[in-house]
Amino acid sequence: MSLLAINWAEAGIKAGQFILSFSIIVVLHELGHFLPARWFKCRVEKFYLFFNPWFSLFKKKIGETEYGLGWVPFGGYVKIAGMIDESMDKEQLKKPAQPWEFRSKPAWQRLIIMLGGVTVNLILGFTIYAVMLWHWGESYVPTNKLAYGISTDSLAQSIGLRDGDQIKSVDGEYIDRFSKIPLKVVLGSAKTMEVERDGQPVTINIPDDFAAKLIHYKAINFIDMRVPFLAIDSVVDTTVAGKIGLRHGDRILSVNNKPVPYYHEFRKSIQGSKNKTADLVVLRGADTMNLKAPIGANGQIGLYPVSVKEKFEVKEIKYGFFEAIPAGFKKSIETLEGYWLQLKLIFSGKVNTNESLGSVISIGKMFAPEWDWQQFWSLTAFFSLVLALMNILPIPGLDGGHALFTLVEMISGRKPSEKFLEYAQMGGMVLLLGLMAYALGLDIFRVIRDLF
Repeated sequence: MSLLAINWAEAGIKAGQFILSFSIIVVLHELGHFLPARWFKCRVEKFYLFFNPWFSLFKKKIGETEYGLGWVPFGGYVKIAGMIDESMDKEQLKKPAQPWEFRSKPAWQRLIIMLGGVTVNLILGFTIYAVMLWHWGESYVPTNKLAYGISTDSLAQSIGLRDGDQIKSVDGEYIDRFSKIPLKVVLGSAKTMEVERDGQPVTINIPDDFAAKLIHYKAINFIDMRVPFLAIDSVVDTTVAGKIGLRHGDRILSVNNKPVPYYHEFRKSIQGSKNKTADLVVLRGADTMNLKAPIGANGQIGLYPVSVKEKFEVKEIKYGFFEAIPAGFKKSIETLEGYWLQLKLIFSGKVNTNESLGSVISIGKMFAPEWDWQQFWSLTAFFSLVLALMNILPIPGLDGGHALFTLVEMISGRKPSEKFLEYAQMGGMVLLLGLMAYALGLDIFRVIRDLF
């Protein structure tokens, strides 16, 4: 594979969504520090979106604050006078404390300033989820209404699951939302899964190392809804499907002489033909055609199947404005719980850290290849809540580290020395920057590996 094989238009759309999403999250996070700082009469010297080592893309001073746009899209910051932060402004700290400096304020005011960003991110995530539920509602196919059962990958099959199985329960509990079953297995350390196969009950025992394998192979969706592959809805002209003449209404009967009545079987057959030519048998009207499809290294052909939504019993939930508020709060709590379980899984050593860490590259890939506002806002809410959770961790250099030292001061009545806070900040920043560099390095390695 080469750089020419990358879909740059798709990559650009994903990058655009990522930059807009994180700009919203970061600006509001920093505003959460900025506003209480100003309320408590602290001088805020800088307010930046993205970091600006050596130079800024844009800057303008209004009053006592310089507002600017940096060129390193890894976050943002506010520089509050008299605060030991990532700016490491030691010269200012050598001077006597001034009334308008952060260090001169009472501990309770400093605590509010430091927790302001986390608070705003929590509110933002909850608000987005609530508005989304109010505007779009929710729809899903209940687990007991999967007309064609489940589709399975090789990992699912390795523990005894089979295509067409009907899932009845996980650890004895019926889970109505099918999408929550993989999370239950990965994050909830599920031990058994009860399925119905050919009218008979079957118990599937889940090995202890199964979650680690799913994360290692990035196969979190090891099971999915099995849906019939009825026909092609649309074709991307510039892809393999368009170039070999496939079009709306065509029905692909087989790939390499293997029937593909279900869409996951078609995808699996195409994926198995990477860098090869796949033989397709296509039904168009009353005519049968044999086409040869040269499949690239990405294992994709460039078509979309017709919707089979009418073949499933879809449960739709609509929320009024006041109903969406508690529903959004519940969804926020579930999101935080799910991410916390992921962190516990990583720190427990049950999964390989190299497989679970990712940088802005991994995050950007999560956005849709076409601009999708519903997915955009869903990911923005998710990342806002994740940022809040990560920032509140009691690590020097993060908001949680600053808050921890302030709480110790409030309880003990003794303020840590500025020299101690300075060293703690330096240690935390080295740790965080090292982790960011490591994650970025892993992502760059993955990109190069996929290219070649």
